[in-house]
Amino acid sequence: MTAKLRIFVSSVQKELEDERAIVQNLVNTDAFLSAHCVPVLYEFEPASPTAALEGCLKALDACDVYVLIVGVEYGTLVGDVSITRAEYRRAKERSLPVLAFIKGDRGLEREEGTLDLLAELETDGPTYKRFGNVVELQKEVRAALVHLLGDRFSIAPTSDENVIAEQTIEATSAFESQRLDRLRWQDLDHDVARRLIAVADGRDERGLSEEELLAGVSARGLVWREPISGDYYATAAGIVILAKDPSMVFPQCRILADAYRSTEPDGDPRDHEDIRAPMPLAIERALQFIDRNTRHPMRIVRLDRVRLDEYPVDGLREALVNAVAHRQYEDAGRKIMLEIFADRVAILSPGLPPGPITLARLRSGRYRPCSRNPVLAQSLSYFHRIEERGSGFRRMRDQMLDHGLDPPVLSTDMGYFEVMFPGPADNIERIRVPDGRLLVTPAIEAQLTDRQKSIVLHTLETGFVTRRWCVEEFRVAKDTAGRDLKSLTNLGLLVPEGKGRAVRYLPREVSQTTEAPRE
Repeated sequence: MTAKLRIFVSSVQKELEDERAIVQNLVNTDAFLSAHCVPVLYEFEPASPTAALEGCLKALDACDVYVLIVGVEYGTLVGDVSITRAEYRRAKERSLPVLAFIKGDRGLEREEGTLDLLAELETDGPTYKRFGNVVELQKEVRAALVHLLGDRFSIAPTSDENVIAEQTIEATSAFESQRLDRLRWQDLDHDVARRLIAVADGRDERGLSEEELLAGVSARGLVWREPISGDYYATAAGIVILAKDPSMVFPQCRILADAYRSTEPDGDPRDHEDIRAPMPLAIERALQFIDRNTRHPMRIVRLDRVRLDEYPVDGLREALVNAVAHRQYEDAGRKIMLEIFADRVAILSPGLPPGPITLARLRSGRYRPCSRNPVLAQSLSYFHRIEERGSGFRRMRDQMLDHGLDPPVLSTDMGYFEVMFPGPADNIERIRVPDGRLLVTPAIEAQLTDRQKSIVLHTLETGFVTRRWCVEEFRVAKDTAGRDLKSLTNLGLLVPEGKGRAVRYLPREVSQTTEAPRE
């Protein structure tokens, strides 16, 4: 199998818009399905049913699998047959695999045309499943597609992919799939949308046409087309990711940032910001807030001044992305909170971890990730280069340890999930220089002469230095060169190797493998 299977999703649009959206999001965000399938949803305009039917059938003809979702309503008629039923019959004509899903039990009162369609399904014999809610629908659709891929192409998900999918379906919130008519496509931040689609599709931003941009955000569950007017609106996920101020629709979509002078909160923080922006940009503004309210000691790396961060930026970014992606959006009264103290940084997200993830599992690193809001998680991963399903807390731990600090502390408090980053407090020297490069503190630098600085630079460039090189380069006596090398050794910058005339001096972190010339 090379090309992805195109999955045509058919249903009465208005009645089953939530179900259509959830199936689209499932196929787009499930690790296994998204690697092998792409959903196709044709949003038609009932005002011209004949043209709408032609468009639907044309889209269906380019697909490989037909997914039918049936509810109560029969749908828009063309003649005496609904568009949905005409789609089903075209799928039969083309011998496409038909996967049918019926909402509700047999006792549910349905329109007469819908009952006829169900009778036709019974006669034709395609396998169908019943579901009562979107969680059950996702499970049934995934199981059917997994079986189809295995039967036709001998492709199967890993056990981990199955467990993650099951946990994510159970945890998935209905929030992000809501099709709202609050913000039109033209009201959204198109620059943010362009960045997202360019990264997601591996394209140059400048090469994306408006049609490609709109198609890209629609396919990813961020925008939907209202069938009567033909206008495009943001879904709930689209508002969070693309609205210029998501809090205008969802007051909870803000990051409240406070920086305190001491180790305890008070009523007069030294800096405060109520961050309202498309959430990918809000995360960057939160990082800027941390940057201006934390310390940045200067170090000399290879005799160049380097500005260090008090906390690892990548770890903080990961925690902020997780807070935005996995928070409980149904809690409209609480915002994400960012608190900076003299000895720590805390990021608090409304809602507890989705089951079956527990604090104990998170702390041990032994857990399979799942996402409460998979569309948001996937969208944010394009901006911040973070895996939407991965070992985020393990990465944060490693980043803190590599930075010379203690690992993050995970806890819950009054319905918030908190990630606390312990800082260096008064021992700022704990912070490590990235990449294990040679460190010259300002105190050591002050003790070096210009000649000694040149010796260190030469050592770093070539891998070692000898007394003979110092004599010839600086035109000094052997004793003078020897005193410089001894001084640098005593300061811990150089390490002598060998004895007598063959001795050479290596940078502290450089392996002693290069053969040195004799003096």
